[in-house]
Formats: sequence, C-alpha cells, structure tokens
Amino acid sequence: MRFETRAIHAGQSPDPSTGATIPPLYLSSTYTQAAPGKHQGYEYSRSGNPTRANLEESLASLEGGEECATFSSGLAASSALLDTLQPGDGVVASHDLYGGSFRLLDKVFRPLGIEVAFAESAETDAYEQALRHLKRPRLLWLETPTNPLLDIVDIAGVSNLAASNGLLTAVDNTFASPYLQTPIALGADYVVHSTTKYLGGHSDVIGGAVIARTHALLERVRFLQNARGAVPGPLDIYLVQRGIKTLPVRMQRHCENALSLARFLENHSAVRRVIYPGLESHPAHALASRQMHAYGGMLTLELNGGLDAAVAFCSNLHVFSLAESLGGVESLCCHPATMTHASIPKDLREPRGITDGLVRLSVGLEHIEDLTFDLQQALDSTIGAARY
Repeated sequence: MRFETRAIHAGQSPDPSTGATIPPLYLSSTYTQAAPGKHQGYEYSRSGNPTRANLEESLASLEGGEECATFSSGLAASSALLDTLQPGDGVVASHDLYGGSFRLLDKVFRPLGIEVAFAESAETDAYEQALRHLKRPRLLWLETPTNPLLDIVDIAGVSNLAASNGLLTAVDNTFASPYLQTPIALGADYVVHSTTKYLGGHSDVIGGAVIARTHALLERVRFLQNARGAVPGPLDIYLVQRGIKTLPVRMQRHCENALSLARFLENHSAVRRVIYPGLESHPAHALASRQMHAYGGMLTLELNGGLDAAVAFCSNLHVFSLAESLGGVESLCCHPATMTHASIPKDLREPRGITDGLVRLSVGLEHIEDLTFDLQQALDSTIGAARY
C-alpha cells in the first residue's frame, strides 16, 4: 500500500468484536486474567495497551521499521534510546541540535559517563572527524533538517560511515515527518520523533516514538519503556493516531506555504538571510532534493537589526502565534535564542549561527495571502522599530 493509504489504515483495523471502523479507545489500566499468568496479551497498561499497540504498528509501517515504541514525549523517547548506552560509550551529535536534545546530552547523559562530541558542520566528514574525539563511540545522532538552522545532513553518507565503524545511527525525523523522508530506507538504524509535532499536527498532544530497523534493535528500548514507565496515555495516543490520518494532505500544504513565504522573505530589505531547503540559495538544496520528497514546513530567517528587530517582529505578528513547538495546523513564530535554544550557552550557540536576530517559523495551513500579509506588516513594524 502507498503511504497515504497506510497513514489511514495501518494499525487501524475495524474492531473485531463490534465492527467499529475506528478502533475503540482502551482506557483500562489493568486486564482481567482467566488464571494466573493466563491473559489475552495484556496485563497492565504501562507494559502494553491495545491503543498504544495500534499506534506503534502504524508508525513502524510509515517509517519502514520492524518495530516501534511510543513514549510520553519526544525527550522521553530520546532518553530511552540514549539509555541503551553504557558509561564510557560515546555519541556524535549534529552541530545544530534542538535545545532540549543538547541539554539531554550535555547535562543529563554526559554526567552519567556518556562521552559526547558534536560535529562541526552538516558534512559527513565532520562526523568522521568528531569520532576521533571519542574513546568508544557507539552512536551517531542526527537531525535533518536541523533545528533551527535547517541544515541538511546526508543520512545515507553518515549511516554508511557508522556501519563501516561498527556504530549505530539514529535520526530525529521530527521536522520532516515520514511523509517527506524515511531515514531507515537510507540506512539509519533508528528514527526518533516528537509525535507532538507534525504527526499529531494539532498542538493538542505531547508524545514521542522510537522506530527501529529490526526487532532486535528495539529490544532494550522496549524493556526501558516498561521499566522506566514514560508511556503515553490512551487519549494522547488516540490524538496522534487521528493526526496521522491527515498527515499527507497537511504536509503538502505546509510545504507549499513555506516555499511561497521563503521566496517572499528572500526579497525583503529587513531580512538578512532566509534559510529554507527548497530555495536554490540553500547550500544543500541538491541534497535535500534527493533525500526528501519536499522541503518541509519550517523556515528560518535572520533579521537586520539583531535582538531589537527580532523582538519587534515577533511581537507584531497576528496570524502567526509567538509560541514554542511546531508542526501544528496553525502558524507559529519562535525566537530560538530566548525560547527553544535558551539552554545552549550564548558562546556556543552564536558561533553555530543561532544569533539574537534569528527567528524560526512553523508555517501552518492558513491561506497564503493572509500569512504573507502578516509577515509584511510585521516586517514594516520592524523597520520602524530597529536601526540598521
């Protein structure tokens, strides 16, 4: 079956007992057994829940993996995967990384004895060089497109590098969603998602997932899912599953709107630079065209005038909401330096390009003329508020 069909039907068979087209929501925390140890596959909902099993089947299908484990948040999913490492093991991570992932690696796992090195760029050679700083590397951790600079990492190239060194590769696919790219098909071993974002798609749920190439690769993650207990509730699972059904049509509109706005912003005098993989000016446009089916709903711009300009711009938007998160039907604006990436020290984030004038946009599904007008009027306000 094609992606659009699997998004609606994978893990969503009609209920066999009633014929209900939409599977029921299983709220039960425990399950009655016919005799001690004799049950129908479920004992306690931390260990397993039919609603959760349906979502995990759906996500494994969409990402092309053999098995999936879902969690209460994207960071819980990331934590479970990183928890498979032992003290002394090493991780090479993307140079441009979601602030929460950076904090997790630097402030949680590094003190537990996990070595962490960051690639200096999105180039595959940078990952190879970073490996040399680790005594016992085990995992390469990628974001692509990266957050918030939208760099593109060659998934196949880095996965080949990992395999040739006996390492594993994990790709945070949150920005792209499986509709735009499938890292396992490009050689990755794991895919990580914040299902809060495009998969849920409506800014009303928090969740995460790890999908593995093979059942064996997920065995330890599955154990930790139960042992640590950071599992999603049935209603959260239901909301993500409902969002997935419209993922293909939503992603098409996200991509169309983002490309249109990127081209508009590229020609505005208040904007120093626009970063969007769909623009020919993006240094990795050709790679993105090969690796992705389209270029996504995220775009980043840097304003002339630094912090003052960014504050004025963000404060004067009306259709775009100034809020963290991304991937919902509504358009959001974020100032990474003070919001999503505030946990990264200024002396680290600025050399990487996360300046005070940088603004990240999650482009929603509103009419493109309304979105364009909103950016135009906010930029006009910015010109009046900031000195260039």
